[in-house]
Amino acid sequence: MIELIQFPWSPFCIVQRRILEFSGAPFKITNIPSTDRSLVWRLTRERYYGVPIIKHGKNVVFELNDDSQVIAKYIDEELALGLFPPELEGVQSILWRYIENEIEGATFRLNDIYWKERIPKARQVHWLRHKERKFGRGCIDQWRKQQNDWLKLLEQRLLPFEEMLAHNSFLLGEQPRFVDFDLFGMLENFLYSGHFELPAAHSQVKDWHRRLSRLKR
Repeated sequence: MIELIQFPWSPFCIVQRRILEFSGAPFKITNIPSTDRSLVWRLTRERYYGVPIIKHGKNVVFELNDDSQVIAKYIDEELALGLFPPELEGVQSILWRYIENEIEGATFRLNDIYWKERIPKARQVHWLRHKERKFGRGCIDQWRKQQNDWLKLLEQRLLPFEEMLAHNSFLLGEQPRFVDFDLFGMLENFLYSGHFELPAAHSQVKDWHRRLSRLKR
């Protein structure tokens, strides 16, 4: 059985979780605190500290760099899901980079505004220190002040997907591919706090999101 080690709100964890749910195969979820990566560090033999990772028997699978999709490709091959057809390799590579940079850049900031609602009080100082070391002191307050700007930017950046979905059931045709789950993960992270909704202007994206959220192979 595949075990997914994750933070529940992480967009990249949500991607893998939704793929596993879609597959219909049994799997196990292990949630870890965002401020304690010791389990990941141990399982990867001190080679990786990010999430998600998966454990499948003796195999421990994790990403090699920011642009790899090692975990999703492993799941896809093991469960024969057809998410990475060779003829779509190039276009998917372009799309997932856009999704994981331009879309995620807006969605994680909007979700992080409400960080205190999901981080236990005892771990909040560690979480905030990590964020401010990466993005600068006062970054959360800055994103909160810029909330409307980030929402407008997200709406603009989703426009290409709205246009794609006007002609197809999924982003690249009539069946879901990896990029569908990738975009779904970023948007679920955005929605995680319960304070936001998908842009009303993007009716095709909203319909696609609703269908993908319950889709089974």
